[in-house]
Amino acid sequence: MSPLKRKLLIITVLLAAVMELIDTTIVNVALSHMSGNLGSTLEDTSWVITSYAIANVIIIPITSFLTARLGRRNYYIGSIILFTVCSFLCGQSSGIWMLVFFRFFQGLGGGALLSVSQAVVFEQFPKEKQGIASALFGIGVFIGPTIGPTLGGFITEDYSWPWIFYVNIPIGVTAAISCYFLLTESPLVVAIKKIDWTGIFLLVIGIGTLQTVLERGQTDDWFSATYILVFTIIAILSLIGFVIWELSIDNPVVDLRVLKSKTLSIAAILTFITGIGMFTSVFLTPVIAQRLLNFSPSQTGLLLLPGALCALCALMLSGKLLQKGVPAVIIVAAGFICFIYFNWRMSQIDFDTSATAITCLLIFRALGMAFLTVPLMSLAVSSLNANDIPQGAALNNMMRQLGGSFGISIINTYYARRTAVHRTDLVSNITAGNPYVTDRINGYTRYFQTKGISLVDAKIKAMQLLDVTVVKQTSMLSYLDAFLLIGCLFALALPLLLFVMKRSNKPAVIVSDH
Repeated sequence: MSPLKRKLLIITVLLAAVMELIDTTIVNVALSHMSGNLGSTLEDTSWVITSYAIANVIIIPITSFLTARLGRRNYYIGSIILFTVCSFLCGQSSGIWMLVFFRFFQGLGGGALLSVSQAVVFEQFPKEKQGIASALFGIGVFIGPTIGPTLGGFITEDYSWPWIFYVNIPIGVTAAISCYFLLTESPLVVAIKKIDWTGIFLLVIGIGTLQTVLERGQTDDWFSATYILVFTIIAILSLIGFVIWELSIDNPVVDLRVLKSKTLSIAAILTFITGIGMFTSVFLTPVIAQRLLNFSPSQTGLLLLPGALCALCALMLSGKLLQKGVPAVIIVAAGFICFIYFNWRMSQIDFDTSATAITCLLIFRALGMAFLTVPLMSLAVSSLNANDIPQGAALNNMMRQLGGSFGISIINTYYARRTAVHRTDLVSNITAGNPYVTDRINGYTRYFQTKGISLVDAKIKAMQLLDVTVVKQTSMLSYLDAFLLIGCLFALALPLLLFVMKRSNKPAVIVSDH
């Protein structure tokens, strides 16, 4: 391949990967608009995020298998086409569940765009320049989910939410045409004689039913709903069956035997926690900014931009530190500490907190991600044989996506429970004998009377306005509790790094998750 074609191929696959990653977060600032336009609750609308993440969780660990079975070129181009077509169908959706359905299949197409793109980029560089390949792809991986909310904010405010999906169409068409002429088969792919359909089926059923339980459990009063009980049983049996089956056959679709590595197992747990922090923070922040602090979509999107710029420098710094022999565990610990600080401070904001203050806090979140992206993957595969690195990397990436989808579900449930608690606490203080309550109601009543409303109607409106204030305060307290919970999860997971201190002193490993 000529140097020009090689550069064009690298640009194409990086563009496809960034497009996939942008779509993991671009919808976050549009959730309120989607909810109002489609007549759905915020909890139902959050399925637009989680359905995409679930599809990624399912497809990422079996990407190597599908690539070997279908051929890398066919699978990659087919995935781009599926992603692009479903992007158009998402924009055309007239109901929330129609949108969730196409969003799921968009995620199935997007799963290959990340892992195969990384493998292609690494193939274009000789062994001695793999660090350049890692840096190029690392920057692309980080830019995607970071600029997603900013881009989504401007599109939602200046156009309408369907356009956050339509923008993928020209990029997808261009990438598919370019790959048709430039992409070749990988010389490393080995044909697979038998398809592990049982493993694929158990994985899809297990993850799908478990996610449904987590998403709908709180809304439908958990096990009092028959289908929640049934889905819980199905999820448990399917996932147990999946583990047993994958460990008992010679060519599993997901080789769980690599988890015998203590380092990989611990890294997978840390990656799961990282996924929770990464996805829930870009879910909660836009909701608070728009619903409680009255920021516009574009203002909300811009909150993350300064952090993204700072994190690009931190990302390059972490790569250089790894190459100079700094233990990955030290850099990972720094990333966890940044996340702990971010969530702790976000749990202390109030209605008067400025956009500048939140932007400064989001810089710590971005730095945390920069210190975790490459070092955590390096730590995950540091104890694996060369043949096991692709499967170990894929499993680690799956845990990040799984953490994201589970994290949003758990946070929604936790938010609902804390809302009930805080509302009870606040309402218990609204009594006739409370002078602050009396002054507030009298003030509201006088205000409405100045607008020409009768005394009786003014008192009714005053009570309604007081209830709105209670709801708003309850929501704020519940979201702050959610940030505190995430911070506690990071703090509890941090000591696990002590068990991999020796392993992290090995030289950094440049990996591909293909």
